[in-house]
Amino acid sequence: MLFYIIRHGETEWNALRKVQGCADIPLAEEGIRLAHQTGEALKDVSFDICFTSPLKRARKTAELVLGDRKDSVPMIEDTRIQEINFGVLEGARSRDEHGNIINEQMCVFFNDPDHFRRPAGGENIRDICRRTRSFWLEKTADPALQDKTILIASHGCAVRALLQNVYPEGTPFWNGCVPPNCSVNIIEVTNGHPVFLAQDKVYH
Repeated sequence: MLFYIIRHGETEWNALRKVQGCADIPLAEEGIRLAHQTGEALKDVSFDICFTSPLKRARKTAELVLGDRKDSVPMIEDTRIQEINFGVLEGARSRDEHGNIINEQMCVFFNDPDHFRRPAGGENIRDICRRTRSFWLEKTADPALQDKTILIASHGCAVRALLQNVYPEGTPFWNGCVPPNCSVNIIEVTNGHPVFLAQDKVYH
């Protein structure tokens, strides 16, 4: 079982440093370019199935990565790998033009995520880790997927939450950074044991 876990390409809100979460923001031109570039790098990978967040930026990234294969590779939406819901914080600016965090709650989110309080109408880190773990355990235990190569299109926080099932115990949640747009984590799972083949790889 081989997983290619990809974060979506850049959106306008990414560029504007806005809190995005479950807001359904499409890819920007740069995001489309990055997804095409990633698809070109992975053109020889024989994907059997794709699981994607239902948000359009993730689904479109998956479609662009698959390219000509998108009509032959089943694409299944799963809300468990959707981005964290920031509730009332969505749409607020999180960083200034120099990249400095200017929102107190988002400062906690990026620097001490375990203590990020659930915003009104939203989720915290435990919530997203719980639902992504449900997805991970289901897919890695599915007998029908054991010999498959699987593309997963998701989001920055959701990718890190999903990878908590692979990182060594005690690894900080962000593992050093938010995954870059269109970065790929490649994981081989054998008899339930996951091993990284690549981490946060960006194809240029």
